[in-house]
Amino acid sequence: MKVLITGAAGFIGYYLCRKLLDDGFEVVGIDNLNNYYDVRLKYERLKLMGVDSSLLIEGQYVYSDIYEKYKFRRIDISDKNAVNCLFTDNHFDIVCNLAAQAGVRYSIENPDVYIQSNIVGFMNILEACRYNPIKHLVFISSSSIYGANAKLPYSENDIADEPVSLYGATKKSDELLAYSYSKLYQIPTTGLRYFTVYGPWGRPDMAPFLFMDAVMHSRPIRVFNHGKMKRDFTYIDDIITGTQLVLTNPPSAKVPFRIYNIGNSHPIELMSFIHTIEEVTDKKAKCEYLSMQPGDVCETYADISKISKDFGFRPKVTIKEGVWNLYEWYRGTYIQ
Repeated sequence: MKVLITGAAGFIGYYLCRKLLDDGFEVVGIDNLNNYYDVRLKYERLKLMGVDSSLLIEGQYVYSDIYEKYKFRRIDISDKNAVNCLFTDNHFDIVCNLAAQAGVRYSIENPDVYIQSNIVGFMNILEACRYNPIKHLVFISSSSIYGANAKLPYSENDIADEPVSLYGATKKSDELLAYSYSKLYQIPTTGLRYFTVYGPWGRPDMAPFLFMDAVMHSRPIRVFNHGKMKRDFTYIDDIITGTQLVLTNPPSAKVPFRIYNIGNSHPIELMSFIHTIEEVTDKKAKCEYLSMQPGDVCETYADISKISKDFGFRPKVTIKEGVWNLYEWYRGTYIQ
């Protein structure tokens, strides 16, 4: 089976590519390699996949020297012509759209890029799937679509039409667009709402990396809402397990569309997460307590009963195990 993974140089894309290739899939990865965070991290992930970044030329494939069935191409999904050519050149069985402009706070300052990537780009993917039939389209939504939902845990059946950030609004828009294409053109489609993914090679703009980085360098951690927040931190291996379970099992209902939460389903307080970092690193954190930031919510909590019932999904990695793995990677990568 041939799989397209967009956002392949990203945190989750890197892990998903590696897992599918290890399991014998043929994988085509694309990414625009933007500089939202340090692009060197993306190049390092590509290097681990056997892709030489010095050979990257816009629109041309670079073949992995580690994985026989992997090739990578630098493409921005907001470029409709490039996306159409990609689909014409290949005959994909499965498409997994991980490409998106991420970040809640960044969306307040830079709204245009979110519309281009998350709306226009995803629309291009939908159109390409319409004219190049596939077996399954999987796209990544977000827990941010729940906004300040007062009901906990967050269920896929909850009304989620009051996002508190533009990022969340674009992800909700993607769900609506995907549903309409699934209904109109019978494209088997699954949306996955991820909850606070962390682990080695993770995004440096997210709290787990920022907290670890601050503790390791004895810098203050900026703790918003004075620490009175909870997050459903979900380790990367559990995210990949849940994603792969869904990827090869497309929906078959009259309207072949569905949504799943994928999370740890065990939210913890930010201070508890910080204390775990202290325990693992044997270093004391310095905390700077700040007020709530625009676009933030007090708590995220995934109801995973639907994906558990349908696929037997159960998260396995504890917070302490996950933080230890993050620490070991960070120490080996950033501490000389």
